[in-house]
Order: sequence, then structure tokens, then C-alpha cells
Amino acid sequence: MNTFRFAGITDGMSRLILLLSTLTLSLLSHAALVGEGPALGPLAERTTQAEIENGELSLLEIRSAGLHVFVTPFNKQDGYGDGPLDPGDTISPGGRPTLQGNGTFLRVNGLDAQTCQECHSLVSTATTPFTTGIGGSGSMNNVAMFQPRFIDVEDSAGAGHAGFDGRLILPPALYGVGGVQLLAKEMTEDLQRLKQQALSSPGTLVPLLTKGISFGSISAGSGGDLNTGDLEGIDTDLVVRPFGRKGEFSSVRQFDLIAMQFHLGMQPVEVVGEYIDGDNDGVVNEVLVGEMSALEIFLTTQEHPIVRPGGWEARQGAQLFSLLGCADCHVPVLRTRSRQLHYSFPEDERDPGAKIFYSVDLSVGSRAFTENAEGGLDIPLFSDLKRHDLGPKLHESFAAVGPKRNAEFVTAKLWGVADTAPYLHDGRALTLNEAISLHGGEAQSARDAYQALSINKRNQVLAFLMTLRNPRNPNRDLLRPAPDHPGMSGLCKERSCSKLPPGILLPNRESAR
Repeated sequence: MNTFRFAGITDGMSRLILLLSTLTLSLLSHAALVGEGPALGPLAERTTQAEIENGELSLLEIRSAGLHVFVTPFNKQDGYGDGPLDPGDTISPGGRPTLQGNGTFLRVNGLDAQTCQECHSLVSTATTPFTTGIGGSGSMNNVAMFQPRFIDVEDSAGAGHAGFDGRLILPPALYGVGGVQLLAKEMTEDLQRLKQQALSSPGTLVPLLTKGISFGSISAGSGGDLNTGDLEGIDTDLVVRPFGRKGEFSSVRQFDLIAMQFHLGMQPVEVVGEYIDGDNDGVVNEVLVGEMSALEIFLTTQEHPIVRPGGWEARQGAQLFSLLGCADCHVPVLRTRSRQLHYSFPEDERDPGAKIFYSVDLSVGSRAFTENAEGGLDIPLFSDLKRHDLGPKLHESFAAVGPKRNAEFVTAKLWGVADTAPYLHDGRALTLNEAISLHGGEAQSARDAYQALSINKRNQVLAFLMTLRNPRNPNRDLLRPAPDHPGMSGLCKERSCSKLPPGILLPNRESAR
């Protein structure tokens, strides 16, 4: 056997080094391969619901744990991906095929990312190069292609376009969603009270007005049946669902439960059950209840978008924005009654005050909204949280729903809009002017009024919209510089930091309290 020696090292020292090297290699050969093992860490070290409910974790620790879930690149030992192909349902999460049988990704119907962050990483697309960060929007290469069964890329049907019967979904920025969720909960509470008022006064038409937003009206028959024919922009259960482009989800948690399964093939315990292998991929407890809670708390305590100071043109544009009718749907500010965002598990969409396990004050810290005179908060979201028909040019062709749902979209929140190009639900508009020009249907009159303006006045409107910006350094309170990588930062849960690369740090439990 060939040997070598370094200057100053004796034969005895060389033999000792060789022995230690052999021992090390032997130990490594019996240990897990580098990079293998679940990225979330051992089950015993992961965040549980009991820890959150019992007050064993500080808010900072919970948020850090949620961020850990958000940025972790899941692998197959975490439960990433679906199990064996289900011939009876190859579309829904759990038994989907993979593209060309690669065994991991599908891309055209989910299984399209390893982390949440991949689709939510652009803080600003208004800068060159893009400004990246945690919790931002996505771009066209991140769009979700939801449940298509047919894609005609060569236009074999001769329709003049590439046929597609799924949904193309551009990932939105996630800043300020805590304020949005608080608004939706309070609006739902109001609407449920109005429903009871209608039931207690049969034959009386009850307007469904909450926070200045009208959702139509209802009345009840003497037998307790509800007439919902005059509803506007909301489902018959009178639950405000502000999340998802179609207004499908009442809370961030509800959205996340679907996203985990669709994008990542990760099965939440609260969906499939504890120690149940819901997709038959050989892994149980893929995402714990506590991890879903931590993820929701992290996302809803991020900074919110801001209005940066603008000049004379922007101030004129703000006035025009209202005069044109844009603010009728893109309502600049909605006000809450409370400062406290309550989290529930399990959730009852019709009773947002049930099963509360944790609360956060949204008036303090980096997440702080401005307090109003009523003791609540002003949420400058530029939306009415209501669904509208924006005209046939924007109608979708998703085969799984009917014409009404294909036609309607929840009013986009314009806060941060200057930083989130491209625009509209599928990213078809590359500029704000294009996005406005594509409005139709219920927004036709506002669109026409904008188009009738002089170029100078249209530029004033656009100047105003360009003051609506994302936060500059989101989540910086959760990140520390990585000592071995100047200029870079990261984090991890304290209990699993030893499993992650050096320089990815988190405050310890004592300093976090």
C-alpha cells in the first residue's frame, strides 16, 4: 500500500491518523448518506400543536418554525410526491403520474416545486435584476397549471390559440395576509349575523352589508329556507373567502392544506390522519398539525405592503383612481374592529370565533397595521374581497367548474402592485396599462373612463399605482447573517439547526422569549 507523510509528522502520528481515518470511514459507511434523511428533521424534534397551544413556544419561535416549513426543500423521506399511480383518479393529489415516468415531478398538474419559497420569492420585479426574498410573488416560470386534462400546444383544433382546459395561476405575493384574514373573519361574522336576522324575520329583505361592501341581499321563507338569488360575489354559505384568485379559501391555512398536497405531494396530518399514509408513498405524518399552524402564523405575521410617498402626479392619480370608479372594487382601506387575529383548529368557516388556540396582535412589531379610532386596524389592501365578472376576455376554460365560476375572480389586492408584474390571474398583462385595458364586464365602465383620459392623466394614475410597494426587507427579523457566507442569511429551528448547513441560524429559546 502506498503511503505519504507531511513534513514534521512522525511515523507514529501517521499511523494514528491512518487509524482514525479508517475508523471514520467505517462509521460513515454505517450511517445515513450525506443529504439523505427527512429535511424537516426527526419527528421527535418537529413542532407540535401541543407546544403552541400550551405556550411552550414564543411567537418568534413559532414564526421561525413556520418559516422553516416554508423554505425547506422537501425530499422523498419527508413524503415528497405522490404514491403509486391511482388508475381511478390520476388528476387529484395522491395518485398522479409523473412526467415521462421520472418518478418525482409532474409540473403540468402540481408536483412542480420542492419548497413553498420557489413560487413566492420575488419581492420586486420592478428592479433590475429582480429583488428576491421570502414570501414574494412568482413569475411566469412559476405559474401553477391546475388540473388540465387537455393541452393543445400546436393548435391542432385550429382555434387560433393553444387550447387548455385547466387553470393557469400566477403566484401572488403573501405580504399583509394577516390583515386580510382578520377582515374576512369579521366580515363573515357580520354576514352570519345578518343571515340569522333574515331567518328570524321571514319575508323581510335583509341587505348584506359589511364594512361598506355589499354582497347583495337575502330573505327567508316561513319554513326556514333562504332565498339567495340576489347574492353578489359570494357563495350561498355567506363565508368571505379572500384567498385564491377565485376566492376559494377563507384562511391561509385552508389554502396551505391544498397547496401542500398539490404542489409538493405532502400530506397534512389533519387531512389524512395521524400515522396514516394517505398517498401510499411509505411515509406517515408528513406535515404535522403544529407545522401547519406555525406556517399559517408565520405567513400572517409578515410585513404588509406600503404606500411610498409620491409627487404631485401620484397625488393627482390617486384622485383620478377614485373618480374613474376603480376604487369601487379596489377599495383603498377596509377597517377591522379588532387588533387580534385569532387562529382556530379545527376551523369552522361559518364560525370564525370557534376553537381558538392562539392569537396575535397585528398592531405591534414589524407586522403592525395602523390603528383606527374604533380600536381596530386600517388594512390598505385596495380590494373589496368580493368576486366579480371581468368580461369574456378574461374568462377561463377550466373543465371542472361551470361558466359562472370560470367568469369570476376575487378583486385583486393592489397593495404592492408596483413590485408584482406580470399582472392578472395568469400573468398575461406585462404592464399595469395592459392590465387595466384588459378589464371588462363589471369593470368595463372604469376601464373605458381610463382609456378616455389623456396620456398625461393616464400617467398620473400609473404614477399613483407605482407608489403601492411591497415591504423592502421582509422577514428580516427572522434572519441572521450567515457567518461563513458574508452577505447571505438564513434560519432554522433551534432543535434542528445541527442538521442544517453552517451559518443557518435562529435565536435560541431563551433569547427568543
